Amino acid sequence: MNQTLSKFLGILFLSFVCGHSFSQDTDHRVKIGICSDVHLPTMHDSEYRIRTFIDSMTIAKPDFIIELGDFGTPADKYTGYFDIWNSFPGKKYHVIGNHEMDGGFSRSQALAYRNMKSGYYTFNKNNFTFIVLDGNDPKSEDDSGYKQFIGPSQFLWLKETLLKAPFPVVIFSHQGLIRLPNTELEPYGLNNDSEVRALLDTHNAHNPKKRVIACFNGHAHYDDAQQVNGVWYITINSMAYKWMDEDYTQIRYSTEIDKEFKWIKYTAPYKEPLFAIVEISSKGYIKINGKKSEWVGPSPWELGYPESLRKYVKPEISNRYLRY
Repeated sequence: MNQTLSKFLGILFLSFVCGHSFSQDTDHRVKIGICSDVHLPTMHDSEYRIRTFIDSMTIAKPDFIIELGDFGTPADKYTGYFDIWNSFPGKKYHVIGNHEMDGGFSRSQALAYRNMKSGYYTFNKNNFTFIVLDGNDPKSEDDSGYKQFIGPSQFLWLKETLLKAPFPVVIFSHQGLIRLPNTELEPYGLNNDSEVRALLDTHNAHNPKKRVIACFNGHAHYDDAQQVNGVWYITINSMAYKWMDEDYTQIRYSTEIDKEFKWIKYTAPYKEPLFAIVEISSKGYIKINGKKSEWVGPSPWELGYPESLRKYVKPEISNRYLRY
């Protein structure tokens, strides 16, 4: 299938899904266009992927779009990709991922490039409160490498923001607020995920009418949803690929592409970009309409990837109907 036809079918799919007529009642609903881990610097076809998402969202007309981090660094050569994102005619939001600072860029540079005053912030839409977290705080003064932590200042801000929230709460973060169980590789959650969840559980126990109903994250390049203590923790799959590491290297496209884009061989790419429309209703449901693709080249299982991860590692964002 050529890219033009595939792009048309993707847009047609979302147009059908998002134009579906639900029962005409008076409940509050919000429709979100969501993607994660675009990794613009990694893939040779990043322009096609991000343009497909924006074209589809322009037709679907969600209340806002959001990407859950690892979009791209503020290097000049990626300006065109950010321009495509910014061409969406509606509200659009970023989450800061750990790879936004690759290449020696600072978190402050990544924020400034996106016109963000802070990596954590809040906004209200259609009688829901949305909170965006930044999981890139250092755990200590000598913390090096990629960060996976909510520091004291942000933790206090989260506690105060929850108390002031006028509506039921949905949280977006890059690193997950819960770790995936029984996996053989990095669990991908925040280092202090249990402390954050304890804060959410305490808030919910005392504020049932404005409780946290769901937390969306990226980072893991997994497809997963689990409910813990009444809160849904939903991992949105990468738009582009599953990172496979050195033991599973494979030239997926061509030697020319591999030479110019040296990280692709460490991945299992998805043929088509993955993204989703999420509808949240005050009637107590979260509906996720996701895209499904296929692997480019051999699947992870053909290369001996751990079978315990098959539940999470797939070239799709699953359709889900979740009650809360």
